[in-house]
Amino acid sequence: MAALRIGLDFDNTLITYDDVFLAMARERGLAAPDFTGRKQAIRDSIRLLPDGELSWQQLQGQVYGKGVARAAMFDGVETFLTRCKQENVPIVIVSHKTEFGHHDPERVNLRQAALDWMTAQGFFNEYGIARENVYFEGTRQEKIARITQLDCSHFIDDLEEVLTDPDFPKSVERILFSESGAGSMPEPIVVCPTWRDVEQQVFRDNA
Repeated sequence: MAALRIGLDFDNTLITYDDVFLAMARERGLAAPDFTGRKQAIRDSIRLLPDGELSWQQLQGQVYGKGVARAAMFDGVETFLTRCKQENVPIVIVSHKTEFGHHDPERVNLRQAALDWMTAQGFFNEYGIARENVYFEGTRQEKIARITQLDCSHFIDDLEEVLTDPDFPKSVERILFSESGAGSMPEPIVVCPTWRDVEQQVFRDNA
């Protein structure tokens, strides 16, 4: 079996903000106290408000900035990272993330906030991921160029547009993490609705 080198996206792949979006939308009066729903439902509801698009963008700036400390790992990520460490499989994290949010008056450094979250979750000690293997890129094309440079065996992302980009390296096995699944994804992209499915796909030849 070819050597594994796993590339991971960050936002909405390793980390979920659903509960943070809901809590901060309620705190800002953008959602009723009894409103329930995930990120997309919250976004759709806020966009119906006066100045809704601006309010949504401002909320995003708050969530991805100071709100990141309240976010959680997706179920199954911990088990996946533990297995990678046990089997000495190197991990790289490549995230399309600007340094500052466009509508965050507090100017929280988004990249540092993400690193602080990773540190708190044990990425650099408990799971043995090297700090220098975390990359933040300013554009999608820079992200794809980085993935190509790193020579990953697999890359897991929640965005179809990343994995289907014409410049995405053909030698990398592409896994779309999508809790809702996907209808018609072009081969050879594999859709995994859970991190357990991701683990099985990555290690299927090493069981």
